Amino acid sequence: MRPIRPTVCLRHIAIVTLLPAIVLLRGAEDAPPPNAPALPPLPAPQAVPTPGPVTDAPYVPQAILPGGIVVPVFPPDSPYLNQARIREAEVYTMAPGTPGRIASIVNIHNPSIAVHTVAPNMNTGAVVILAAGGGHNTLNVGAESADFVPFFYNYGVNTVILRNRLRRDGYNAKTDEVYDCLQAIKLVRAHAKDWHFDPDKIGVMGFSAGAELAAPAAIQFAEFDQKNNTPDNPLAAMSSRPDFVGIIYPGPSPFANGANPAIPRNTPPAFLTCAGWGDAQHATWANEYFTAMLKAGEPNVEMHMYARGHHPGDRVGPDEPVSTPGLADRGFIAYGTWHLRFIDWFRDLGFLGKPGVETQAAKDVAANVSRPPRGSGGANRGSRAGNGVPATPPATTLPASPTPGGNPP
Repeated sequence: MRPIRPTVCLRHIAIVTLLPAIVLLRGAEDAPPPNAPALPPLPAPQAVPTPGPVTDAPYVPQAILPGGIVVPVFPPDSPYLNQARIREAEVYTMAPGTPGRIASIVNIHNPSIAVHTVAPNMNTGAVVILAAGGGHNTLNVGAESADFVPFFYNYGVNTVILRNRLRRDGYNAKTDEVYDCLQAIKLVRAHAKDWHFDPDKIGVMGFSAGAELAAPAAIQFAEFDQKNNTPDNPLAAMSSRPDFVGIIYPGPSPFANGANPAIPRNTPPAFLTCAGWGDAQHATWANEYFTAMLKAGEPNVEMHMYARGHHPGDRVGPDEPVSTPGLADRGFIAYGTWHLRFIDWFRDLGFLGKPGVETQAAKDVAANVSRPPRGSGGANRGSRAGNGVPATPPATTLPASPTPGGNPP
């Protein structure tokens, strides 16, 4: 039997042999002549944001993005503020390798909002107040706030970046930070006409620790409004109720650890998303909120739990998709498209319609409020599985106004 000889393609050998020479020749073409003058130095990056100046007045931050309208959340003499530190400047951490991009902010003592409006011809009137995460140790305003301004702009949705106080600076995450969020809603609603917003389309989207502001805002608004219904408060008539909430890979919800707070009958619709197995703890907190609303019969609560993915900042293995926040694609897995699912939900509930037109969300909330009590034994529709918890929060007061500087929980 004649031995089988391997077939050799001389053309392929020639091509492979020539490749190093081609690369070398290309490198030689790109190299400057030996006596060529040096290139001029590159200019410095333009319009790099810096913290505002320190003066004798309460600190006023600069806008994170061009065109932002920056407004302090509280008046300078508010008892909610730490008067001893209100003049301190914020501290920025810039994104490495990306000139002009603020990654995160700390040392926030005069909380504020930065308002970004859309063009009149595409304005839906809807507003998303963005509450960034950072473990209450920093405020990740780059990936979890600034990046969403152009994203939502393309859908005709206005955006507001919230700069809330942080636990790292001595504030209480369950009171001070939540109050910043609720007060921001009141402030945005008070200026709805000035900024061409629909006052019935104002909501909050919180990420991780920021979701620990959005979720309580959905059920604690009545208490906050009652607490601040004073004759000297220009925002007293403004409701702090969000018209929707986005709860994105959240920290502990008000229902964590077996807590059983009252759920108002007019609790706003909610969109929740998280990775499942790869972010089990945050997924559990998301599921606790979803389950509580489902048992209470609250309408239009939607959750997307993804099979693959991790919490932003988590270390992952070499064969796993990157663990990135906000709008990042996360290695092209399905979890990287959650924001498109939010737009689907937002559209379904009527928030992308014309300003001034009642949304489907508002109709469903009104119907839920007007329905008779459900269940046996006179259980309220808004009760959690008929366990006797009142559907509407009782007329109780909030915890005492925080001592300047607050006490960490």
